[in-house]
Amino acid sequence: MYSLQQHLAFNFWANGKFVEILKTVDENIFELEVNSSFPSLRKTVLHIWDAEYIWLKRIEGLSLSEFPSKNFTGNKEECLNGFLEHTKKVADFMEGKDKAYFESKIDFKALNGDAFSESVEGIIYHVVNHGTFHRGQMVTMMRTLGITAVPSTDLIRYLRQLN
Repeated sequence: MYSLQQHLAFNFWANGKFVEILKTVDENIFELEVNSSFPSLRKTVLHIWDAEYIWLKRIEGLSLSEFPSKNFTGNKEECLNGFLEHTKKVADFMEGKDKAYFESKIDFKALNGDAFSESVEGIIYHVVNHGTFHRGQMVTMMRTLGITAVPSTDLIRYLRQLN
């Protein structure tokens, strides 16, 4: 049966596929603004990384008041490596956790200070779905920017490669 840990492994695999391609892209293309939710590939990667970071911190009992990328000044390679390293950190943190842990609720404050309580399971599904959504946007951005080596990161492709 497919588990939350496998779902996080899928997220790491999918983010890794994008990092592989984006590492081959010129830094100017990575920074170039296009019409999308986040105006560049870099800003989209940072947004996904921010969300994964914020949600992990919330699970760990901390509430942040600003996006971590607000002060990030690294180059393309540092951005992509940091992003993928953090995706792995989230997956590693959840490894070995049991059903009771995933069903537990955590209390946290959103960036604006509003208080919420969510299950760890719901948060994990949200984090992976959020990443999937924005990776889909990056596919369109990449094609718009002339990048033809666009990875396919459908869940079913991940599951097939496990067999």
